[in-house]
Amino acid sequence: MQLPSFLRGGLVSPFRLRKLGVLGMNARNVHYIAQYNDRDKYPIVDDKLNTKRAAKRCGISVPELIAAFETQPSRKRVMEVIEPLEKFVIKPARGSGGKGILVIVGRDGDDYLKPSGSKVTALDIQRHVSNIHSGLYSLGGKPDRVMIEALVDFDPIFDNYSFEGVPDIRVIVFRGFPVMAMLRCSTHSSDGKANLHQGAVGVGVDLASGKSCHAVQHGLRIDKHPDTEKPFADLEVPGWQELVRLAASCYEMTGLGYLGCDIVLDRQRGPLLLEANARPGLAIQIANGVGLRTRLEHIESMDLEQLEKNVDERVAYSMDYFAADATI
Repeated sequence: MQLPSFLRGGLVSPFRLRKLGVLGMNARNVHYIAQYNDRDKYPIVDDKLNTKRAAKRCGISVPELIAAFETQPSRKRVMEVIEPLEKFVIKPARGSGGKGILVIVGRDGDDYLKPSGSKVTALDIQRHVSNIHSGLYSLGGKPDRVMIEALVDFDPIFDNYSFEGVPDIRVIVFRGFPVMAMLRCSTHSSDGKANLHQGAVGVGVDLASGKSCHAVQHGLRIDKHPDTEKPFADLEVPGWQELVRLAASCYEMTGLGYLGCDIVLDRQRGPLLLEANARPGLAIQIANGVGLRTRLEHIESMDLEQLEKNVDERVAYSMDYFAADATI
């Protein structure tokens, strides 16, 4: 497959990028975020507790919430909550970019184990909770709330596609229509985080089938996971239509016209919404080797009757029109 020039490195003119259908940050901010996302809807997605409550009202599955601290809890209270737990996640309600999320996968005596195998003490956890409340990880540095969630029982199909961490699936939804998706896989260089800017792998996923169609790390195309050496050509996300439907349903849940939905696959419960984002990044284009702008403009060109499709109709339309082998 011949890569677009914006994936091969070097300087590319704005005209060339536009011809390739690449959406830039300014166009995203002005033409899509500002135009289609009402500011009064932001609190639904900027606060993960609000997102979780809105999702439950709409029948959208989310990871189980064990406890939430609105104000700074005592050290004793924190330890009372986590004492009976072998596995759990501590996260800030208003964090961004994955910052401040502490994942615990087991115990070693009095210590707690992270996915990498490194140990965390009770004092470390108490300090982390205090840092969250002080606003160290929140948008604007404002005081934050602490969430303790059950650790998702991740589907084993991804065991060889992630290293020292767990992958998630990002779906971009525009006016209720899923338009692009990628799987984000952690690596040793990303320190177990599913963050492309830190060295995670972005795997473009075909909207029609849930099969991988393209993969990159550090902006360069790769064919297999750098740590496990598992070929991405073998990857197919199970229960794909259900997952895409969950993402599309977030349009009604949030009222946002342009959003990113981060979803994980639980072994028993299927797809779960981790969070929704009113300002999703643009790296998904690199992961897919395809620009977003052409797809967004197609949805904008729809008449009112087409835009009034229900969730299942929107999913069916997107899976057909935006298939990897479709002519756009």
